[in-house]
Amino acid sequence: MADTPQTFAPSEEFSAQANATAALYDEATEKGTEFWAEQARELLTWSKPFTETLDWSNPPFAKWFADGELNACYNAVDRHVEAGNGDRIAIHFEGEPGDTKTYTYAQLKDEVSRAANAFEALGVTKGDRVAVYLPMISEAVITMLACARIGAVHSVIFGGFSADAVRSRVEDGQAKLLVTADGSFRRGKPSMLKPAVDKALSGENTVQNVVVVKRNGEDIDWVEGRDVWWQEVLEAASTEHTPSVQNAEDPLFILYTSGTTGKPKGILHTTGGYLTQGAYTHKNVFDLKPETDVYWCTADVGWVTGHSYVAYAPLVNGATQVIYEGTPDSPHRGRFWEIVQKYGVTILYTSPTAIRTMMKWGEDIPAEYDLSSLRVLGTVGEAINPEAWTWFHRVIGGGKCPIVDTWWQTETGAIMISQLPGVTVAKPGSAQQPLPGIKVDVVDDLGETLGNEQSGFLVVREPWPSMVRTIWGDDDRFVDTYWSRFDSMYFAGDGAKRDADGDVWVLGRVDDVMNVSGHRLSTPEIESALVSHPKVAEAAVVGAPDETTGQAVIAFVILSDEAVSEGYDEATLPEDIRAHVGVEISPIAKPKKVLIVPELPKTRSGKIMRRLLKDVAENRPVGDVTTLADSSVMDVIVEKYKA
Repeated sequence: MADTPQTFAPSEEFSAQANATAALYDEATEKGTEFWAEQARELLTWSKPFTETLDWSNPPFAKWFADGELNACYNAVDRHVEAGNGDRIAIHFEGEPGDTKTYTYAQLKDEVSRAANAFEALGVTKGDRVAVYLPMISEAVITMLACARIGAVHSVIFGGFSADAVRSRVEDGQAKLLVTADGSFRRGKPSMLKPAVDKALSGENTVQNVVVVKRNGEDIDWVEGRDVWWQEVLEAASTEHTPSVQNAEDPLFILYTSGTTGKPKGILHTTGGYLTQGAYTHKNVFDLKPETDVYWCTADVGWVTGHSYVAYAPLVNGATQVIYEGTPDSPHRGRFWEIVQKYGVTILYTSPTAIRTMMKWGEDIPAEYDLSSLRVLGTVGEAINPEAWTWFHRVIGGGKCPIVDTWWQTETGAIMISQLPGVTVAKPGSAQQPLPGIKVDVVDDLGETLGNEQSGFLVVREPWPSMVRTIWGDDDRFVDTYWSRFDSMYFAGDGAKRDADGDVWVLGRVDDVMNVSGHRLSTPEIESALVSHPKVAEAAVVGAPDETTGQAVIAFVILSDEAVSEGYDEATLPEDIRAHVGVEISPIAKPKKVLIVPELPKTRSGKIMRRLLKDVAENRPVGDVTTLADSSVMDVIVEKYKA
């Protein structure tokens, strides 16, 4: 971190038209929870108004707006049609092959109503869980909204996850229905989803029907009586459907995220508070003008960003948005900028990994496109390094677009720390200040507030509307995971420090979770996948800095005696092990490097000292080895790594 980082103030013209002013901070402080009540009343339509804002009588189990009633889908779709905005475009869909589809709010209402009727005809009722395993296509958002319309709880599973990952999430949530597609397109070739579903559902399970979207037309297996085509069930369904009445604290969705054990955690979000903070942050952090802006968040719906800032907040706010199926480099490396130019995108929200990748490709590629429509840029998923920030600002934003560097998590539900684009003097690399209404702190091991320039733990001191309510089916794990480290504070699992100005810099994970391209990966889960390879006896993984993905997975493995005695190819076996992890979990989880080592650094009690492996992976001098049973092990590992 530089001592005097370069700063970027918003232009007078931008500040003059901005939704949020500096007064918002004072207003939130003065009003306390009543500030959130005002946001909820202003930004949402309630079928039964609430009279109680926050019930914090049984911490850490919060209830927001608990006596109020509303429907998430009605707020995202119907009310805009009723207000006379049915002809406004809700979604521009762009497929990877170049096919397109546009939905007005009126058309989206019809499609979502058909889907809701179709799901109900298949037996889905309020409270049932619906697993969603789809590519980034319009039907993914339509499915989520249809579930919300019924009061069913959606559980979206990232389309890159393996059959085992699908199975574990379906089992944990006891899903009644699963919605998938034959497949998608990935870098110009068909990629398949349905085979993973068939494998995941091969044993005993609770799924009664699988609805299949025909996307790439590839041949798939079909289970008669269970599988139905999306197109057929929707064609038979009516466009008339009355949204169900939901209590503000009724579950909206479960989203699984990596934990410090191998078992993913089902993060449960409810309706009223989640929608309130989502709409509030989307309006103020991105300075949204729904009548004129074209908004594009590049995240997949399989991650929380795709829930909060694709499926819900933009539509609740009546925005026009772009949804893109593919990757930034297909069919060419200018694809993102081509889409910005084509749709006149004004707000672009993407990841530091994508930005760093495009930096590598060079400035001449974006220079071929007209990016003058852009007026706000945003980043999400991990801290952005100052070099990438300034490149994004200069090359993509033309030096004129404020950048909002947002910190939040699956568990927080919505943005917690960020610039306000018309207010903040931006500092590249820092998320800077908690948003009005949010109370974060940086504390030491005892939970005491640290001064500026001191590294510690990032915590949230007061409840917030979009906060996780519990871990699905496991209240004890919820309390233990997030609320046991510090008294009465939510612990995020991230380290942080405040600089001399009091601005927050997020320093990354401090637990057994790695952040690769903005995706949280569990150390135990990857180690378990490594050990399931027939030739691997033991494994340890650590994260190492990577200039593109932020963090990369480095794996150290011991082979089985059998593999060693049979002999192995030092060149091909590591690649085989990497591929195995990709199949077991997801290609995202594949280690960047697999090192075959004779032994791992262990204490006399058998504990693996991962901090020493991290020293090696990060090219630092190896730390104290006196607690190891055999300190010479590290010499061998260092030599191997350097080779």
